[in-house]
Amino acid sequence: MDLDLRKVRYFVAVADRLHFGRAADELHIAQPVLSRQIRALEKDLGTPLLTRDSHGVALTDAGRQLLADAGPLLASADAVRRRVAVAARGGRRLAVGFRTGIPVIPAARAFEARHPDVVVDVQRIEWDDQAPMLLDGRIDVGYVRLPIDETGLRVIPLYTEPLMVVLPAGHRLAGKEEVTEVDLAGEPLVWHAGPSTQPTRRPHPDSGVRVRGVEEKLEHVAAGRGISFVGRSETLFYSRPDISYVPIPELAPDQVCLAMAASRTSPLAEDFFAAAQSTAEITSECGNHETYSDDRV
Repeated sequence: MDLDLRKVRYFVAVADRLHFGRAADELHIAQPVLSRQIRALEKDLGTPLLTRDSHGVALTDAGRQLLADAGPLLASADAVRRRVAVAARGGRRLAVGFRTGIPVIPAARAFEARHPDVVVDVQRIEWDDQAPMLLDGRIDVGYVRLPIDETGLRVIPLYTEPLMVVLPAGHRLAGKEEVTEVDLAGEPLVWHAGPSTQPTRRPHPDSGVRVRGVEEKLEHVAAGRGISFVGRSETLFYSRPDISYVPIPELAPDQVCLAMAASRTSPLAEDFFAAAQSTAEITSECGNHETYSDDRV
């Protein structure tokens, strides 16, 4: 039995909202049509996925499992469409994503020496873009920083770099040679994810700002709304007079990895992996001595 991806998309819409009416509006279809499609999917799979009663809609155990598996499945289907569309336009391209401060040029040059007919397009990505862009095919390979949801991904460590604390220029600790977690006790935190991904547990638990990108993070720090953390290479990329970077040696270093979709089978992507691994030391040195920003190699 082949799984109908359209029905799976319909199911995800309902599962995300736990409401048939809102899901139908989002999908621009009639609610009875949506209900029939979900029942058909349950028949295909031979098990109920949702329970419906006067209290509302809830997922069964099978439904929760399908929802967990549906993300990578649908993203992989989207990636196939993207790759086919690129191939139809002619030429060969490899899309490489990178986080701020991570130079792509060393690996790109090594790769292009073997594949002079392939264009390497590079694109900067933010922390919450890392896994989605790899899974749905917007990028083929990504230089990522941990933590990242590794579901459906192949992730290989490349190198580490020290973490730095970011402080407002007028902060009591600005300009020090180094600081400790104890020094930062009670400080509000500006961070781009949940508490489980914070490099320190000492900031005040009831304060802080959640942000998406590095620029937004630095703006909040400069405004005095909290402190934050970045890899050392990012401090070279973003030098400004209203913030101060100070080493914090006791924290675990920032881990830089190379990642691609686990389902991806591509000789070009594998060759780029090899080029990135062979140039990891050069990349690490470049990231700590120069900045890099480009849209295409």
